[in-house]
Amino acid sequence: MYITMVKKIMKDGSHCRKCADVSAQLEENNLLGRIDKIVIADERDPNSEGMILAKEHNVDLTPFFVVEENGQATKIYTVYFKFVKEVLSKGLTEQQEVKEIMQQNPDLDYL
Repeated sequence: MYITMVKKIMKDGSHCRKCADVSAQLEENNLLGRIDKIVIADERDPNSEGMILAKEHNVDLTPFFVVEENGQATKIYTVYFKFVKEVLSKGLTEQQEVKEIMQQNPDLDYL
């Protein structure tokens, strides 16, 4: 398995806040070492490796994870907790997963 994390640099040169939060969570949970490669999607450079990956996989959210396994289709994860649960096999609560989905989609509301 080969895991690539894509983080974003905004047009103004600042780093994506959510990307920093996810990086901190990975480090805090001793999972950063499981990420094989970290690339940057620089909004100021459409030819940056991360921007190319985002376009290739039709992804608008960062951070996102590209998971490649021999003989299997490449999987893209835009929800950190789902990525950890399904790929890194760390148990997460449903509440944590819902919280992240809500943060990434502020137009959604609880039922």
